[in-house]
Amino acid sequence: MTDGFDFGSLLEQAQAMQQQMAAAQEQQASQLLTGSAGGGKVTIEVTGAGEFRKVSIAPDAVDPDDVELLEELVLAALHDATAKIQEMQEEAMGDLDIPDIGGLGGMLGGGE
Repeated sequence: MTDGFDFGSLLEQAQAMQQQMAAAQEQQASQLLTGSAGGGKVTIEVTGAGEFRKVSIAPDAVDPDDVELLEELVLAALHDATAKIQEMQEEAMGDLDIPDIGGLGGMLGGGE
């Protein structure tokens, strides 16, 4: 007894979705994002894959009598950079063409 469910089609859709996700991840990994704090006095460059590449600190942000402020700026720039990675990943997931597989597509964030 068959219920009309096409497992072959389901497999094809899953493979297509997997390819889309792999392509999106590869594209994200190559993108360079910049997190900043203190009006740009501290910047951090990071790839979409989360690999931190560079930290830049403006000389006027360095006050030997207030190291704590510099530490806070670096931490804030790190948070900004990681937030940008997450935002990029969420946008990429929204761009994926996730089919509505027996009503599951809506649960996965795609196909309405």
